[in-house]
Amino acid sequence: MGHLVSVAVADGIATITLDSPANRNALSQQLLADLHAALDDAEAANSRVVVLTHTPPVFCSGADLKERSTGVVDSTSFVRAIERLGATAAPVIAAVNGPVRAGGIGLMAACDLVVVESSITFAFTEVRIGVAPAIITGPILHRCGWSKLASAYLTGEVFDAPTALDIGLVTHVADDVAAIVSQLCQNMLLGGPNALAATKQLLRRAHTMPELQALSESLFTSEEGCEGMAAFAEKRPARWAQ
Repeated sequence: MGHLVSVAVADGIATITLDSPANRNALSQQLLADLHAALDDAEAANSRVVVLTHTPPVFCSGADLKERSTGVVDSTSFVRAIERLGATAAPVIAAVNGPVRAGGIGLMAACDLVVVESSITFAFTEVRIGVAPAIITGPILHRCGWSKLASAYLTGEVFDAPTALDIGLVTHVADDVAAIVSQLCQNMLLGGPNALAATKQLLRRAHTMPELQALSESLFTSEEGCEGMAAFAEKRPARWAQ
């Protein structure tokens, strides 16, 4: 079996593609191992932005139930994948053009921005097979209040993209996902790499005021901050160190 995830890096953008359409990009042990390898490559290339996308028709159907039914229940690789999407320095954009189910929603929600095609659907199907959406609740509750999730969690019912936007599960709903993702990438490339990394972490965890003060002062006096302020004063594009 070949690789189930591919990665391509160009112009500071790493595009990671889930490429296991035969089983609807289910979260098998191999797919997760290949995803970690792709993230390694993206980080080694000092990518400024990471795009997580997929081979159609499905973004990700969740756990590989065929594999799980054979006794493979170690979720360590999945937990690490969710953690890495949040911890990697570059902002991560999920580009979603197909349905998402169960654990796949958790993978999507672990990204910083989520752009989905307007006609796709979602469902937390875990209760219907006698399990619970345990691991994925971490990144999902970071985005959504529990009361907005309760019906979908407890019933397993299908819901649409506008609903996902309304509850905070996704950040953008679009007819042309690629166009929106491209624009987001270009806008992010205008920012300083260290500033983007710091801002990503501001969004992801609580900080004390002394920590925020120290971060602000360190960024204003950094090489990148000085370049950004000079570029603003001179009315020119900033020249960020790669």
